[in-house]
Parts: sequence; structure tokens; C-alpha cells
Amino acid sequence: MLNVTPEFILLALVVITALAFDFTNGFHDTANAMATSIATKALTPKAAVTLSAILNLVGAFLSVEVAITVTNAVIRIQNPDGTPKPELTADSGHALLLILMAGLAGAIIWNILTWLWGLPSSSSHALFGGLIGATVASLGWGGVKWVGEGTKLDGVIGKVVLPALLSPAIALVVAMVGTALVYRITRDVAERYQENGFRWGQIGTASLVSLAHGTNDAQKTMGVITLALIASGNWTQTHDVPFWVKVACALAIATGTYIGGWRIIRTMGKGLVEISPPQGMAAESSSAAVILVSSQLGFALSTTHVATGSILGTGVGRKGATVRWRVAGRMGLAWLTTLPLAGLVGAGMWWIGHLIGGSTGAFIVFGLMCLAALYMWWHSRHDRVGHHNVNDEWVDPEKAQQEVPVSGGVR
Repeated sequence: MLNVTPEFILLALVVITALAFDFTNGFHDTANAMATSIATKALTPKAAVTLSAILNLVGAFLSVEVAITVTNAVIRIQNPDGTPKPELTADSGHALLLILMAGLAGAIIWNILTWLWGLPSSSSHALFGGLIGATVASLGWGGVKWVGEGTKLDGVIGKVVLPALLSPAIALVVAMVGTALVYRITRDVAERYQENGFRWGQIGTASLVSLAHGTNDAQKTMGVITLALIASGNWTQTHDVPFWVKVACALAIATGTYIGGWRIIRTMGKGLVEISPPQGMAAESSSAAVILVSSQLGFALSTTHVATGSILGTGVGRKGATVRWRVAGRMGLAWLTTLPLAGLVGAGMWWIGHLIGGSTGAFIVFGLMCLAALYMWWHSRHDRVGHHNVNDEWVDPEKAQQEVPVSGGVR
């Protein structure tokens, strides 16, 4: 018979919350793969999210390197001499489970808030920010594994911060060069052949990005759940992931992808650059290359940063293209604030759970997260964006508000 202890209840809440984060990651990041294909009408909106969901599901099974990074490279679960930290082994791992619960809650709230605003911020950085904030609140700054041992490129700095800084710049340069080459190579090809060829090229490269996204992002939740299982004594291997965790995370991110984060798809597909099929193919090829290489190296980078860098690169690489730097600036601000603000929410959630204590504290944290998510979803109904209007002509929300009074809602 199943022994329902307070620790088991907390573990179950952590697993449910982790899968909820994975779901939000899916609809938050659908734009990374499919925004350009939808904008150029290479794929219909519904076909795009369906294809992306299937390939996210497949991609989640292709590697575990990023999951291992999340399990081992954020929270310092051992002292320098290799002994477990006493704060994390007391009460059958209750302390670590509460850290994970609070960190995930911070990430989910930030994900849904930026979706409401239509800002393609990083789900990955929201997750790491939430975990770091909850860890610092619980264990102090020394509880975070900032750097690896010796010269090893590990920890938050090596596996999260450096990829965050380098990956969008690399993707931008690759896409810029790729776009320029594509236009030069095909300038003498008849337009009707160009359109057909680039349409299929976009479908192929967008599919590859979806596969890469599943390979990188679904694993982050796998790593969190694996760490929760280790904390509760239900798993002992820090370099492997239980099969049922892989299946659950793959299904969660694929379901979220199928829902379609239409607000963010609209911003990336219409708000940054007026994208042509050659630019779309160049952007998606660049994103897929950077993400797949990083996944194999175990770098938990932001696929959103990579995809956005690629799209901006296509605008720079095409002579005469329009790049909306105002929109890019707002996105850059969201990038800079994601990790610290998600960290503050994660820390606040940990304090609430810690002060109340026990399973009751965990339920309160879970309930607050659900209430915040439901409120933001309700607020989004005032200004709906869906497959029916995702490709409408772009209007800057700030300028629209200056010209016409708006009764409510955020685009």
C-alpha cells in the first residue's frame, strides 16, 4: 500500500509543478521554431504548432546531457569534502524539495506574465532564476554552484551565464552571413522557384529547430524532477534520468507546444523583422545548429535567445530590411530582468512556504502560483491573439495606445 507521508505529498507537488512548468515552456517557446514559417505562410498556424509538438516530443528522448546539467550544476548539494549538506538531508530532503517547489513557482509566474505581454523571454532563465533565488533564500549564496571544480567549465557561470551571453550573438552572426549568402546565391533564380524551394526549406529547418528545442528544453524539467527524486530518496543516480520522467516531460512540453503561444509567435514573426522565406530559412537553420551543438555539450542555453538572435541577424543580413529595434530593445530588457526577477519570486515563494512550514506551506505556495496563473490567463481574454489573427499587420502597442484609447488588456 502506498505510504502517503508529508514528504511524499511534497514530492508529488514538485513533480506536478515541474510538469506544469514544462507545459508553459512548450507554449512559451513554440515561436522559436515556427514564428517565421507562420509569418511567411510556409505553414498554416495550426499545421505549424502540430508539427512542432510532434518533433518536440521526439526530441525529448534524444539526449540527457542538459538534464544532467540541471541536476548537478545549479544547487550545491554537497560540501567541498563530498559530504552531503546537512540542510538538504534533514527531514528526508524536505528542504531541497521546498527549494525546487518555490523555484518552479517563480519560473511559471514569470513565464505566464511575459506571455501575457507577448515578450519572448527565456523560459530557461526563468527556471534557473527561480531555483537560484529559492536556493539563496534557503542556503545563502554558498548554496548555489556558481563555478565548477578546478578548471572545469561547470556550474551556473559555465553552463548557464556564458551560453546566455554568447549564443544569441553567435546565432545573429551565423544568420546574418547565411542570409547574405542565400540572397547572393539565388539572385538569378526565377522567383516562383525561389518561393517553392524556400517554402520547403523553411519547413525542414523549422522542424529541425523543434527537434532541437525538445532535445534542450524538455530536459531541464527532467533534471528538476530527477533532483527531487534524489532529495526524497527515490533515485540515486546523478547522471541518468528515470524513463517515466522522460516520457512525462516529453508529453508535457509537446502538449504545451500544441496549444501555441500565439502572442509570442506574433511578436517574433511580425514584430521584429518583416521576414521573407529566404530569411526564415536562414534564421531557422542558424537556430537549429546552435541549439543542437549546445545540447550535446550540456549547455542549458535559452532557445528563445538563439531564435531571436537569428531573426535579428536575418534583418541585418538582408539589404534594405526593416528591423524594429524598439521591439528588440523591449525584449532585451526582458532578457536582462528575467533571471533576477524570477529569482525574487522564487525567494519570496520559499519564504512563504518556510514560514508556514510542512505540507501546508507547500500547498500555499502551489495555490498562490495557481491563482496568479489564472488571473493572468483571465486578463489575456481582454485582448485575444490566436491562430486567426497571429499574422495581422503589426502595430506597435505603445504607439497604438498613444493614438487610440484602450479600455484594457495587453497585446
